[in-house]
Amino acid sequence: MHKFTIFLILIFSSLNALVHSEDNPFTPKAYIIRYWKKEISNTLPQPSFLINKASPLTAVQAASFSKLSGDLTSLSGSLPSFCSAANLLCFPDVGPSLEKHSGDVDFKEYSEKNFTNYGSGSLSGSDSFKNYSNDGNSALNSFRRYSRDSVGHNDKFTTYARDTNVPDQSFNTYGKKATGGNGEFTSYAQDVNVPNMRFNSYSDDVNGRGESFSSYSQNANAGDQGFTSYGKKGNGAVNSFKSYGNNSNVMGSSFSGYGENGNGANDSFTSYGENGNVPQNNFRSYGENGNAAVNSFSNYRDQSNVGDDNFKSYAKSSNGASEKFDNYGNSFNEGSDTFSGYGGGSVVNQKFGFKRYGVNNTFKDYADKKRASFVTYATRSAAKIAEMKVSGGKGVNKWIEPGKFFRESMLKQGTIMPMPDIKDKMPKRSFLPRVILSKLPFSSSKLGDLRKIFHAEEDSSMAKMMADSLGDCERKPSAGETKRCVGSVEDMIDFATSVLGRDVVVRSTENVNGSGKKVKVGAVKKINGGKITKSVSCHQSLFPYLLYYCHSVPKVRVYEADLLDPVTSSKINHGVAICHIDTSAWSKTHGAFLSLGSEPGKIEVCHWIFENDMTWAVAD
Repeated sequence: MHKFTIFLILIFSSLNALVHSEDNPFTPKAYIIRYWKKEISNTLPQPSFLINKASPLTAVQAASFSKLSGDLTSLSGSLPSFCSAANLLCFPDVGPSLEKHSGDVDFKEYSEKNFTNYGSGSLSGSDSFKNYSNDGNSALNSFRRYSRDSVGHNDKFTTYARDTNVPDQSFNTYGKKATGGNGEFTSYAQDVNVPNMRFNSYSDDVNGRGESFSSYSQNANAGDQGFTSYGKKGNGAVNSFKSYGNNSNVMGSSFSGYGENGNGANDSFTSYGENGNVPQNNFRSYGENGNAAVNSFSNYRDQSNVGDDNFKSYAKSSNGASEKFDNYGNSFNEGSDTFSGYGGGSVVNQKFGFKRYGVNNTFKDYADKKRASFVTYATRSAAKIAEMKVSGGKGVNKWIEPGKFFRESMLKQGTIMPMPDIKDKMPKRSFLPRVILSKLPFSSSKLGDLRKIFHAEEDSSMAKMMADSLGDCERKPSAGETKRCVGSVEDMIDFATSVLGRDVVVRSTENVNGSGKKVKVGAVKKINGGKITKSVSCHQSLFPYLLYYCHSVPKVRVYEADLLDPVTSSKINHGVAICHIDTSAWSKTHGAFLSLGSEPGKIEVCHWIFENDMTWAVAD
């Protein structure tokens, strides 16, 4: 063989090996390292926690998907491979299941399935699901018809979508026109992040059937729940919620057509929205046109932190109804509660009662006093509320995790203090290379294109997730704020340097050790000598690819501190804290003031930088 030919073969072999090696200079990660060196003027070590968030695409994959990104239809057609290779958050395309099940079925492990027709027309017996879509990153499930027209049939879900991140679940018709039997959900969507749950036509037109939820969306974070038609036109139905949305954060819930036109219904909520943080609950048409119904709320949004609740048309024109509320909105930090149309209508043989109804609430158009009674209405005086605020109160502080906010004086060696849970609960994702990111739409006006790319139906949790993040990114900056959402490391570097200059350092807390426990403060370092400065803080947003909301933060002091085991004094973590010196523009109901007392502008407020969040500052 000719020597020159051998030489070419060796060259091409070496290039091929290089293309597929981790040291390939053409990979997105390698490019980020070069970009950092070019844009950052100091020679301090590059932050591995940030560099490692770069896209894992190989050079060949990056080039291929960059080309596909120029045609959104082509990229959408390659979504599974794109999501897998680029480490994105994507939901699987779940097709209809044509499986048929006869007899009693016991599912112990199941996930990501679309049941087109499950258990319809079943006679007696029982079906059960245990561990359905649990512990997953995304749970995408749909039951089109479940137990419809069944007779004497029992259905049970033991744990449904527990500990999942961004679940998207729907029951289109559940138990419709069933006779007898029972439906039971023991633990539904507990400890989930950003749920999107829908029940359309739940237990409608049933005869003598009971449905119960023991724990529904407890400890959930954000998201929305909806019951479009619950127990409508039921005959002798018994429905109960024992724990609905308790301890949830920023949860939206909606009930439309609950127990409407029911005959002899018996519906109860034992604990609804208790200890919620900024809940938004909406009931429309509850028990309307019912006959001899008995409905009760035992504990509705007690000890919740602000939020909004709206009841429209409660038990209107119901015949021989007994409606009872025991403890409504008895929260420490009141929100906005509205009742519009309570009782009333053409029927007069109704009986209503409220016990312990909170303050700052309104009633519009409710039944006359002969049919409605209030045992304790707005009994807490302004002095009592002030007293509760001074003493720390009850309820709201359950939501302000110990150690989440603290004073600057705590950052001294030897201080023992609680450490909040700083663990990152977002789904694991990577940045996109800028060359791909620049070709993708990113605006609320282009949400339709984004939904097409990521296979998101209009009312899905993926669509809502993208819409919410885009809304935050497009929100007008607050006074003195400079902000930008970034989906690539290059964009983050550019924003930070545009605000602070090229001689910058980015910091984050080293690990999550000590989370939820007490820690002892070790050696403390004041960044920039403890001078008041400004920084750029970056917080994760929920999006298919890794997206950060970055904004300038004026008038802060930044600290680094060794965190020690309080018993052994051994080092377990290295924390980064930021102290906001000027809080005058903060809301009076900000968690910091509920936790620490005081008011906006009167105190500084400090907090730790959580896992995978970061703060940029000028280098020392």
